[in-house]
Amino acid sequence: MIAFRRMTLGAAALAVLLLGLRPAAAVDLTMYYPVAVGGPVTKIIDDMVSRFGKEHADIKVTAVYAGNYTDTMTKAMTAMKGGQPPQLSVLLSTDVFTLMDEKAIVPMDDLVADKTWFKQFYPAFMANGQIDGKTWSIPFQRSTIVLYWNKDAFKEAGLDPEKAPASWDEMVAMSKKLVKKDASGNTVRWGVEIPTTGYAYWMLQALAIENGQKLMNDAGNEVYLTAPKTVAALDYWVDLSRKHNVMPMGSIDWATLRTDFLEGKTAMMWHTTGNLTAVKDAAKFNFGVAMLPARERRGSPTGGGSFYIFKSASPEQQKAAVKFIEWMTAPERAAEWSMKTGYVAVSPAAYKTPTMEAYAKGFPAATVARDQLEHAVPELSVHENGRIYKFVGDAVQAAITGTQTPQEALAAAQQQADRVLRTYK
Repeated sequence: MIAFRRMTLGAAALAVLLLGLRPAAAVDLTMYYPVAVGGPVTKIIDDMVSRFGKEHADIKVTAVYAGNYTDTMTKAMTAMKGGQPPQLSVLLSTDVFTLMDEKAIVPMDDLVADKTWFKQFYPAFMANGQIDGKTWSIPFQRSTIVLYWNKDAFKEAGLDPEKAPASWDEMVAMSKKLVKKDASGNTVRWGVEIPTTGYAYWMLQALAIENGQKLMNDAGNEVYLTAPKTVAALDYWVDLSRKHNVMPMGSIDWATLRTDFLEGKTAMMWHTTGNLTAVKDAAKFNFGVAMLPARERRGSPTGGGSFYIFKSASPEQQKAAVKFIEWMTAPERAAEWSMKTGYVAVSPAAYKTPTMEAYAKGFPAATVARDQLEHAVPELSVHENGRIYKFVGDAVQAAITGTQTPQEALAAAQQQADRVLRTYK
């Protein structure tokens, strides 16, 4: 009996020893990820997640592709209220106020040992995520709006194919020469197209800042939609189709605009730099990329998504999420991501990597969006930004389709926005 007990205790000790030698169970992280532009973004992310997993056997990341930014935000909030939120997500940098109001996220400050990490990123990209002295997000899939132009069409129209319009007036003048009609008088190529669906607020903000007008305050509880310069910006946008006849009448779809450009249906387009690699790979003509044209000044709002860590994640998951974010945004990976997609690499160090330097030397368009950061402003970010975006988008649609004047449409949007934002003053 004594011998049996000794053997049993010895076996138990051995079992404990063996358990101690086993690797700890991996920390599981679910990441909601938006796919807002074309190209093989999911394949690129899957590859990066797989490589991270091979280097970090103690962390398992599962990427869930949840549609565009709006879809991803909706699904993240629904999952949170249902008790099963992701541990981290890439959401619009401008979702920060909504996520804070919902108490959905945690600031990174207490999770990061070396705060100098925050200073490695471009300040223009950190601007949306740093509020009240805390850092709520880390930039990753970031962008500015750029102007793409068809150099072959410019040459055909008698324009300098190496020179993009530098001002609003130049864009109108060049666009008039670029419009092409068939024998029946039908327009087969427009001069320029600016998308009016999907991210209309983003395009309006670009036009407004070029006209010298901010669209919101830093506290995120005021918008300036009826400021004279904002109204003038929308007037110009409407005039491109209704007065100058260089842009199609009615809505221009965000999702199909790139196809219009690649098929030669428009000689210029305003779009995210996140489409750059897709355009590079598909264009059968010479094209250029330029900063947006100026009225009073150059300018574009920043755009795109940043990493957020959810409050409901366990302390172990939050620490693991920081490791993953640090790995994904390291200069080598940021450079790789930029080259494969066209998004702006989020740190100056990324552009100093040998691979990025060589890439930019052979393809200078890769640095245009980065250089535009000098003139960039934070993207429109306010409390309940989803609702505010809808008000602005509806106003743009009403003006573009001619159901209201720009002044009337923006006045209605301002009234709705004031009502919603009053709560946060």
